[in-house]
Amino acid sequence: MAMWIFGYASLIWKTGFDYDDRIVGFIKGYRRTFHLACYEHRGTDELPARVSTLEPDEEAICWGVAYCIKDGVAAEKAMSYLSVRESEYDMINTIEFFTEDSPDVPVLSEVLVFMSTLDKSNNRYYLGAAPKEDIALQIATATGPCGPNCDYLFRLVEALREIGHEDKDVTELASSVRKIIDERKMQNKQSNASLNPVSLFASQNLVPKPHLMVPAPVQMGSLRHSPRLLKSQAR
Repeated sequence: MAMWIFGYASLIWKTGFDYDDRIVGFIKGYRRTFHLACYEHRGTDELPARVSTLEPDEEAICWGVAYCIKDGVAAEKAMSYLSVRESEYDMINTIEFFTEDSPDVPVLSEVLVFMSTLDKSNNRYYLGAAPKEDIALQIATATGPCGPNCDYLFRLVEALREIGHEDKDVTELASSVRKIIDERKMQNKQSNASLNPVSLFASQNLVPKPHLMVPAPVQMGSLRHSPRLLKSQAR
């Protein structure tokens, strides 16, 4: 019997396992959030990253990709791989899967999906909700062995665009993160400029201008060579 796995975040653009079929579609009753911590890949214990998980929402749908694995051995290898990669998720649910051509009748049932229990006391990875500004700042700042947290978010925006179904909340979050990163880059440039003596002098019109130094007249016979013009170096 074939096994189906639903990807709604990094699995959309990076599977990491062999599969036989791939279908773009959506699930109902869940929304994508950035309420889950990542300590091992895109963050650290001191500053965890924020990655996607699913949370119940009766009115929501979540677009992604379903992967089919027909071979039993390949399915076992895939689950073994995902148990390490998706270590932040402490729950595997089965859901119904819909497509654009079949929005009311599921084309697949019992599709596996990794998600997190929403319990901070029993699940150290679940961070829960926070102000949008705080989430954006955390994503803009966190980084881990697999790279910056922001790259994960930006790649998700691209992946959703590639399958033709952007997530408004994800897009808005990415815009906020980019704004923070751009503001920090500008602040760093201004800070570096203020520490540069030439820039500091230039801002105050104090940059010394190169000038010629002419030696005093030399008595005939005191030197065999003619005096040279010495050009001072501006520092």
